[in-house]
Amino acid sequence: MSTPKYIDIHVIQTLPFSNVNRDDTGSPKTVEFGGVERTRVSSQSWKRVVRQHVEEAVGGETVRTRRVVVGVAERLIKQGWEKSEAEAAGVQIALSAGKKISLKQEKDESDEVVLTTNVLLLLPESGIDELAALADEHREVILAEAKKAKKLTGMKPKLPSERINEILSRRSATINLFGRMVAELPGANVDGAVQVAHAFTTHGTAVEYDFFTAVDDIEQKLDLPGSGYMDTALFSAGTFYRYANVNLTDLLRNLDQDTDLARVLVKTFLDGFITTVPSGKQNATAAVTLPDLVHVTVRDDRPVSLANAFEAPVGGGDGFVRKSAHRLDSHAGAIAELLGESHVLFSAHTTTPGAMPKNTEGWSHLGVNARSFEKLIDDAVDVALPGGRS
Repeated sequence: MSTPKYIDIHVIQTLPFSNVNRDDTGSPKTVEFGGVERTRVSSQSWKRVVRQHVEEAVGGETVRTRRVVVGVAERLIKQGWEKSEAEAAGVQIALSAGKKISLKQEKDESDEVVLTTNVLLLLPESGIDELAALADEHREVILAEAKKAKKLTGMKPKLPSERINEILSRRSATINLFGRMVAELPGANVDGAVQVAHAFTTHGTAVEYDFFTAVDDIEQKLDLPGSGYMDTALFSAGTFYRYANVNLTDLLRNLDQDTDLARVLVKTFLDGFITTVPSGKQNATAAVTLPDLVHVTVRDDRPVSLANAFEAPVGGGDGFVRKSAHRLDSHAGAIAELLGESHVLFSAHTTTPGAMPKNTEGWSHLGVNARSFEKLIDDAVDVALPGGRS
């Protein structure tokens, strides 16, 4: 019997006038593909909201930060430490983590100088509480060393580095899913079990300028002409192809073969990938749509993206959703013929009426219609990770 190794998820989703993921100039991100410029949403942007969705669902919030020093100090101040002593403790935690972790000065949002690490750390938020507790255990040692040093960053490391690194290496649900790379702490590295592609529109797009003004209410009451503020913002719209996969072998290894937890995480990840939208400019656009088509497969050989279905841009006329769905179905059939359908252990989809083919029962190469996102996910996970409870 074949062993399930990968879950592939393919999504066709339209975002109306929006800018959920902008570049350094404030413009929607783009990519040229098939000789045509498309709107793009980075994998990092979509992964962030999926990660937050998973953490909210299963608990165990993860924090990505360079402000461990500040986080430790804030917790100690709440416990009654003097501010200068708490800051010394935070610095001592960072210095004792290892020679590859260094500190630099930066200004925070209130223009106050804070010390940050050279490394963007990723750890369960409870880990900061544990680091603060560790500092509290060694309060006398920290204060004695701070008194000897001319400045905090000149202190010698005095705390047990093994314990600090063990805390910094702790995992959460999303670290087991998405992985963690910290070159300065090799023992903290975790190979991610999830790959997420950059989303891109199935057709060519153009960035649009939105000119807007803000009224000064007091000036308006005085019948003064003009507006209080004028500016432009950049937006686009389009139908996107989105893709991700889950390496089941890697995930089970990260979870020490805990199939029950793997089922929970995969279900929650798939649900988050389907239902979340990045937060950029959402207050101004409310582009919180759902996919028109979701296709999920379980394979025993390798993951397969269907992105090349859209190398030639989809033409417009009567919209892009149905044409994009048709292109996905056609390409899925071609790939199945090339690789052989025996490697596909599960294949199903859900779709809205707007994506359904005209005058037919359904799609030929996207498996059965599961009718709902919940059933699609449940059926896929039952094949991918049989025998668990979730």
